[in-house]
Amino acid sequence: MRAEAARLGFDACRIAAPNAIPEAPARLDAFLAEGRQGDMAWLADRRDRRGDPRHLWPEVRSIILLGMNYGPDGNALATLAERGAGNISAYARNRDYHDVLKGKLKLLASALLARAREFGEEGEVKVFVDTAPVMEKPLAHAAGLGWQGKHTNLVSRDFGSWLFLGSIFTTLALPPDAAEADHCGNCRACLDACPTGALDAPYKIDARLCISYLTIEARAQIPRELRAKIGNRVYGCDDCLGVCPWNKFARRTHEAKFLARADLVAPPLARLAALDEAGFRAFFAGSPVKRIGHARFLRNVLVAIGNSGDLALAPLAEARLDHISPLVRGMAVWALSRLLPRNEFVRFAQRRRAGEQDAGVRTEWDSAIEGEG
Repeated sequence: MRAEAARLGFDACRIAAPNAIPEAPARLDAFLAEGRQGDMAWLADRRDRRGDPRHLWPEVRSIILLGMNYGPDGNALATLAERGAGNISAYARNRDYHDVLKGKLKLLASALLARAREFGEEGEVKVFVDTAPVMEKPLAHAAGLGWQGKHTNLVSRDFGSWLFLGSIFTTLALPPDAAEADHCGNCRACLDACPTGALDAPYKIDARLCISYLTIEARAQIPRELRAKIGNRVYGCDDCLGVCPWNKFARRTHEAKFLARADLVAPPLARLAALDEAGFRAFFAGSPVKRIGHARFLRNVLVAIGNSGDLALAPLAEARLDHISPLVRGMAVWALSRLLPRNEFVRFAQRRRAGEQDAGVRTEWDSAIEGEG
């Protein structure tokens, strides 16, 4: 099976028993009790199934965990310094990994069943890539693919922080592998690197402060006090991953579909802000970025424009004051308040605010006029 997994392009293949993460339910309950999930209600939905794989599928006897390296070519954080460009998380600079992994997982699952039948054994399988309440990271830790670091993500001694995860549940009884030890030691590089303080303690994350959550999952307006900290990150954040010392063992991905598209590495904010709905869908075709929708993406781009310090981008923000989405209009107000000279903005705001019907956007105008944030 491992040979077939490697042939299909997987870089790691290990097995965990269904009962390998007995501590998971209590940890999940504590996370949810503190409200750290933010708007991600799906984490609480079917909580029992998420905490114990056997509640998801009672017949499962083995769980195969697969990892595929998506290591970037160079420093994933390099474009953070380019204020006139948007920074897109390394995992989203080409094809959506869900599509790539799922096809390969199905092929591997079929090969597994065919091999079992050669030995007179019948079985069933289910494959998952973020498509069901499966806690892939704890299971991958238990299977020995790596360990959950202090940033709560998986770390591998062979691939650093850059592994996509998928799983195959099967009724076949396969011998489980040994769990990986925690090799974080006294290091706190990821905690210190977090721009918003979302990693408020080792092995704990508050999604409500995480830039990946704010730019991808959050459907509401980004809190005013966090906007400046987002910088030019228009989709996701790699800071805690990129600074991990174990990345010295990382290597560039061998999967062509994960190699960064040139136009998704530091795309100019001017180009991103000018995209209409159709242009957005075309530019991000096949990319996970497309899943957040045009309005939320424009919201993120306008945050980056507001943080750019580039007055030449102000007309692009002004043009979005007439957008159909209050989410976009409100962030356009904030961006302009950051770019225009104070007196000029106040005069401009007094003219434009009167025509705004949405209460949330009017609040953005009022806060900007008062000089808040």
